[in-house]
Order: sequence, then structure tokens, then C-alpha cells
Amino acid sequence: MPNRVLAVFLCLFLPLSGPVLAQSTGESGDKALPESRPQIELSFAPVVKQVAPAVVNIFSKRVVRQRAVSPLFNDPFFKRFFGEDFGMLGVPRERIQSSLGSGVIVSPDGLIVTNHHVIQGSDEITVVLADRREFAATLVLDDEQTDLAVLRIDAGASKLPNVEFRDSDDVEVGDLVLAIGNPFGVGQTVTSGIVSATARTQVGISDYSFFIQTDAAINPGNSGGALVTLDGKLLGINTAIFSRGGGSIGIGFAIPANMVRTVVASAVRGGEIVRAWSGLFGQDLSPDLAEGFGLPRPGGVVVSRIYPGGPADRASVRTGDIVLAVDGKQVDDGNSLRFRVATRELGTTAKLDVWRDRQRLSLDFPVVSAPETPPRNETALQGGHPLAGAVVANLSPALAEEMDLPGAWEGVIVTEIARGSTANRLRFKPGDILIAVNDHQATDVAGLAAELTRPATRWRISFSRGGQVRRVEFNR
Repeated sequence: MPNRVLAVFLCLFLPLSGPVLAQSTGESGDKALPESRPQIELSFAPVVKQVAPAVVNIFSKRVVRQRAVSPLFNDPFFKRFFGEDFGMLGVPRERIQSSLGSGVIVSPDGLIVTNHHVIQGSDEITVVLADRREFAATLVLDDEQTDLAVLRIDAGASKLPNVEFRDSDDVEVGDLVLAIGNPFGVGQTVTSGIVSATARTQVGISDYSFFIQTDAAINPGNSGGALVTLDGKLLGINTAIFSRGGGSIGIGFAIPANMVRTVVASAVRGGEIVRAWSGLFGQDLSPDLAEGFGLPRPGGVVVSRIYPGGPADRASVRTGDIVLAVDGKQVDDGNSLRFRVATRELGTTAKLDVWRDRQRLSLDFPVVSAPETPPRNETALQGGHPLAGAVVANLSPALAEEMDLPGAWEGVIVTEIARGSTANRLRFKPGDILIAVNDHQATDVAGLAAELTRPATRWRISFSRGGQVRRVEFNR
């Protein structure tokens, strides 16, 4: 069987019973190659001494409940006929599962950034500093969409070492970087490399897929660790690698500091994630489309829908426009546009470059969050109909962003499904957008609930899943 290249999260799971190195510059201020042996022999040690004390180890624990399993019944043949629970004996037993990752202190009062997958589902989180002091940590904010989490520890009156953010938009391919973390639990480790690529949007690791790629060696246990530049600033949070066997092959990915900064800012404001929103939906500009629009190269987003009264509408964006850049930063595709907008500061105005009628225009774009209009009105459906056991809500731009459904701004969506319910048995799923029940449009939760109370011997339900419209029929 051929080896498969996999995206591997860098969290390690353990079941339990002189002068700062600077880049030489020429007279013009541009970066230049070293010109002498002393320049080549300069060490990374000053940068490490500055940054390493702010990189911590994170140990998280959670209680896992499981039943004893007889090995005699752990056979696919029996499970095929008797189900996955066949052979489960006795009462549930509990065991402790722990995970090991890294984190970065970003403020002297004990605010720490790590990955969501490091602390996901944890009942207890412990932070160990570089000087071996241990602290119980509280979870301030957990953002699955960006795979980031913010913790806080109380170190009393002492000020903790911390790392400042670097503007990740000004990094260039070829810049030297250091990765600091705790790979495989061996202790704090520093590796060096370069920025291999920026703006990687086709990795598929998180909803906001936009990563810095590096060849600095990072391995399991490095999740949440620091990727730093040679000025001692935080460029990104190490998150995942491509690997054939789980170890580093020189292709690692870090969440850019500009996105990390927005999540930390939300934590400081009170723990609720609020991000800027574009108010438009479109498709990536292909080579064929680029030629038709008179552009020399593919790259950008062709606008197909605009939310009335949203930021794109207020900026006078039109359907058919091609979004090329945000504040001078190039937009290559939809993921890139989403990242560029989400990392702008709320309440400000950005410059949106669009291509219209074979001309490049610069539009003033208000940076605002997605509205929750109408209110979601989450409702658990009950009764003798196929959707019994489903929790539904009114779609809005805010809820669509929360559920990673760009452009799905209206209608009724399934947010939860109760196990063992009718909706569960009929294979409805969270994220299904309900379109119609018995040929009556599902425009809001109240109207859907009313329609489901009508007596019927046959149910016809239309819904959208993954952009595909499906129609199913059920007899009562």
C-alpha cells in the first residue's frame, strides 16, 4: 500500500493508568548576504534566551468513560449483524487520558496562547514554565474555527516573560525563523529553518485556512509552540505538519500572528469571538475566468452575492467585481479573502481593491462584524415527524460564520441532532439547511415548527448539505 501524506496535528496524546543575530543589510536597506566569517558565525543563542522563557509546556487531562469489551466479540462479522455495542460488558469504567502540547505567554499577567486541539475536552489543564514552576490554568477562550485557545494563569505579583507579536503580513519567503516547543515530551527544544511559503490556503486544517509554512523541524508535542523571527517576536503558533509517519519531514504549518492577535484581543474583551466579515460571497478566479475578465493572471474572488446593507454593499461592491486585495495584501482565493478581512481591526476602514470593467478600483470598506439578524431562536423539534430530535435555528450572517457556511445568510439550519432520535435514525446532520417541508418553504423556525404540527401521512423534505440540494420522502 503506498504511503499517504497526512496533515498531522502536533498534539501528543498519552494514556495513563552575545549580540542579537540580525540580518545584514546593504546601503539601500535591502536584505543582503553575510560578507565575512564573523557574520556567518553569529549565534541564535541571544534570541533563544529572549524568547524561550515565554514558551511553556501544557498538560491537559480528561476523564474518558468506556465499557469493558470482550475480545471474543470484537469481530467485524458479529458487529455487522449485532451492532457496534455487541459484546460490551459491565458498567462503564473511567480512565484518564492526557495530552501534551506547548503554549506561548503573550502578556506579563499570564495570558497564554495554545492550540484548541491541545486542550479540547479537558477537565484539567496544567502549565509548566521554562523555570519548572507549575500553575493550574483556566480556559478564557476556545476557538475551534482557528484552532486556537487562550488560557490564563495566576503567578501572583510577579511579571511573567512574554513575547510580542510580529506583523505576519511583512514576512517573506526565505526569512530565518526558530520553532520552540516540547516535541515528544523530551523537554523544551529549539529548531531553526526558513519561511518556506506564506498564505497557504489549501491545507484544510481549520476553517480559517491560511498558514505560514516552514521547514524548521516541528513534531508531535510542538502544538501551540512559538514560531519566532530573529528579532525575538512571535510570527505564528505551530499547529500541524505534513507527514508520512507522524514525524517531521520539513513541511510544517503555523497560524499567522495576525490571526492569533485577533483571538487574543477577543479574549481580553471578555472571551467572545468577534471577527470582521466581508458581506460577500463568490468563487475563486480560475485561469479561464481571468482571461475573460482581462486579467493577466488568475487569483482573486469573483463576487456572486452581496448581503444587503453589509460591508461590501456599503463599499459599493457589485456582483461581477473581482476582489484582488485588502489593504494592499493580495487575495488569491476565498480563504485568503476571509483571512484578510477577519484580521482587520473592527471599527476601522480598509481599502478593498476590485477589478471592474477592466479597471482596478480602490473602495473604502467598513470593517464590521456579521449581524445576527434574524435572532437564531434555537428550537428543539418534537412530535411525530421525521425531524423530531433535531435542534434548528434561524440562519443569519453571524451564525453562518460560526458554522463555517459562507454565503448561507437566510433560512433554517439544523444545529444539533439528539442521539437515538427520529432525525438521527433518518440520517439528518448538523449543518443541513432545510428548504421546504411538504412543498412549504422553510423561511424561519416559527414557520417550520408550525408546518410540522400539521397532520400528514407522507413527508417530503428538501434540504441542502454541502451545497447539494437533496429531496427525501418518508411514510408515517
